[in-house]
Amino acid sequence: MQTEVMRHYGLARPPVDLGFFETDHHGQIARDLKGAITGGRLIALTAIIGSGKTVLSRRLREELEHEGRVIVSRALSLEKAKISVPLLVAALFYDLSPEKAVSIPSQSERRERDLQELFRKAKKPVALFVDDAHDLHPKTLTALKRLVELVQEGGGQLSVVLVGHPKLRNDLKRPQMEEIGDRTTVFEFGGLRDRQRDYIDWALRASLEPGVEPGDVVTEEAALLLAAKLKTPLQIGRHLVRAFEAGYEGSVKPIDVETVEGVLSRRIDDLEPQLNRHGYDVKSLADQFDARPAEIKHLLRGSLDPARSRELMDEMRAAGLPL
Repeated sequence: MQTEVMRHYGLARPPVDLGFFETDHHGQIARDLKGAITGGRLIALTAIIGSGKTVLSRRLREELEHEGRVIVSRALSLEKAKISVPLLVAALFYDLSPEKAVSIPSQSERRERDLQELFRKAKKPVALFVDDAHDLHPKTLTALKRLVELVQEGGGQLSVVLVGHPKLRNDLKRPQMEEIGDRTTVFEFGGLRDRQRDYIDWALRASLEPGVEPGDVVTEEAALLLAAKLKTPLQIGRHLVRAFEAGYEGSVKPIDVETVEGVLSRRIDDLEPQLNRHGYDVKSLADQFDARPAEIKHLLRGSLDPARSRELMDEMRAAGLPL
């Protein structure tokens, strides 16, 4: 966001990535997750892209670490596509080992016995957080179940918290994933729910210079339109930035309904962006529904043969996709 735009509207910072906007729903989800973590099992936290699940997960980890009753572990690898059980086991070794120089045995039997010993010495439940879990291979999920059982057999307690898009929830319901899905407690984070208007006010107050009020830069009617059309903090933040930039170019202050209408995407509720927010791209759809990528592209554009379109849509609805 350009500095002259920020100065014109009295913004101290862009209205994006502002931190934690807590609602009653956030608090309830956090309490439920903490309760599940103490039980030692597989846990899934799912939410659409931009809803704030990453911030919620970070806040939960911080609270658990501060309370001190649970040891928190997390893989720090930036290569999310390569997340595997050996990598997650390595994270457990690093987070549980009392030694500065961590030694991870290369021989699997020795490695698993040493891991059991680390859990026995820890004498606390351990929560292993796995981000972008919607990308995990089914075999990796199965191996994580076995990891939880291995720790339990050694006298320790491990909960694996899988954080991902709703695709993860739907994948866990698939018949071929029954062994894992039935053993996973799934929490669906609803984000802002009906608090979009409150979030806009909070975001503006967090972004504006002292002495500047939200109503000075965005009219009530414009804020209500944003709240009605947008669902997530990410969407709201991005559209506020676009509205301020467009308003600056058009010498509009405060931002009015006409300016907001001009920056709202006409395709925001189309099928493709909806599926993307739930974690489905062309490749994942083609793989799951035994279709050619070209067929999926035509489906998303509305140009697929009607009979084939109905067939695919029926399969997607049965799988829990938001259609």
